[in-house]
Amino acid sequence: MAEEQPQPLNYVHETVLKKRKNNEEWAIKRKARLTERKRIKESLKLAIKRPEEFVKEYRDKELDFVRMKQRLKLRRLPTDTVKSKLLFVVRIHGSKDMHPRTRQILQKLRLRHILSGVFLKTNEANLKMLLSVEPFVTYGYPSLKSVKDLIYKKGCGKMDKERVPLTDNNVIEQALGKHGIICLEDIVHEIATVGSHFREVTNFLWPLKLKCPERRLRMKKKLYKEGGDTGNREDHINELIDKLN
Repeated sequence: MAEEQPQPLNYVHETVLKKRKNNEEWAIKRKARLTERKRIKESLKLAIKRPEEFVKEYRDKELDFVRMKQRLKLRRLPTDTVKSKLLFVVRIHGSKDMHPRTRQILQKLRLRHILSGVFLKTNEANLKMLLSVEPFVTYGYPSLKSVKDLIYKKGCGKMDKERVPLTDNNVIEQALGKHGIICLEDIVHEIATVGSHFREVTNFLWPLKLKCPERRLRMKKKLYKEGGDTGNREDHINELIDKLN
């Protein structure tokens, strides 16, 4: 019986091997950073607050509430100058010292985390809520391309209170088929045109988790029109979407 000849090994290019090694090293460093960050977070929980810190936290919360009431009182809602029926809203700031009312509105908008985004219909109620939480969000009028890119890249649905990637049209048909929406293209069309079933579609969509750029953007709490990052960007929201998608 003849001995089997050893099969030659597949040739792997040197650059591929280097890339694998770099990826392994990067994964190890990332795991170490996450462990260290978790340790620091746990140690901060055990830290004892000074009385001055409690006073400052209380004053900051009250100041946030006062400023919210001033914005609602002094600034008119831009209902007359609205250029689109559709808004895309991104939460760009978070604060432990925000007033409970502010936190409640952000939760109502489903913006519980920084760099989460949602589609909203442009109406008086939504514009009033956005004005209330303006220092923590930025928003504008997304183009059809932005809507399509966001849903195709980041879109996830909500099934039994769980986040489900939209990789199968059967999931969409199961949740929205009774409204005549059976695929991703239908979802894009319904949102972009703010159709009759816009509310059902947005309730089905999980808030979009946007990526943090490699060089983290330092968002300023000034209005976008005044050189900051918060508030209405109008059509310029599409530039931000490109960076975060």
